[in-house]
Amino acid sequence: MELLKVDQIEKYYGNKSSLTKAIDDLSFQVEQGEFVAIMGASGSGKTTLLNCISTIDRVTAGHIYLEGEDVTLLRGKALNRFRREKLGFIFQDFNLLDTLTAYENISLALSIQKKPAAEIEEAVKTVAEQLGITDVLQKYPYQMSGGQKQRVASARAIVTRPRLVLADEPTGALDSKSSRMLLERFSYLNKECGATIMMVTHDSFSASFAERVIFIKDGKIFHELSRGEDGRKVFFDRIMNVIMLLGGDANDAH
Repeated sequence: MELLKVDQIEKYYGNKSSLTKAIDDLSFQVEQGEFVAIMGASGSGKTTLLNCISTIDRVTAGHIYLEGEDVTLLRGKALNRFRREKLGFIFQDFNLLDTLTAYENISLALSIQKKPAAEIEEAVKTVAEQLGITDVLQKYPYQMSGGQKQRVASARAIVTRPRLVLADEPTGALDSKSSRMLLERFSYLNKECGATIMMVTHDSFSASFAERVIFIKDGKIFHELSRGEDGRKVFFDRIMNVIMLLGGDANDAH
């Protein structure tokens, strides 16, 4: 079942004297329950694409639909409600509130939705178990490792059960062990909990955990890979081959 439809979107920055086309007539769909990675070199338009889908940025032309609703038309309270109820965000730099414990950071979105305390407690407990962070719920961000902070941030993003989870370079600030742990949790959330995840990444290793990879070049789709029955190592090698075709080298993939 189609969850997300990106339909012929374009995004320009600047003015008439200095106009940059960041996204150029780009279209694709994401099915419910998919784990999709978006890859491309710096300046390819992948983060702009994520920002347009997340409504942080507005498209210049075209339309974006989530569950059939044209999100490019949303304004004011309807836009705020859409972001709060249908999207989950995971950022590279965690964006946790330093004065709140992990439990309080995760539960904040549910509190804003005025959920009952018992329901909040049960939801936080469940998501903490899924992400392996039960032991840090009473800790503050300064008491956690980078990997723990990112898993807390991920818990915050999914605790409201959003229709779509958007992750922007989620492993960018993590060491390799923490990255693998986070990506394995993403796979678990996708396969076992049915979470639909779209992840922007420079990193071929991270992308190899996804079921599908869309490669962006100069604001357009350059290529697309589906994992199919391949193991992760084989899929990683296929991703690296496309990176080479993109004109990059191994350094661009990290």
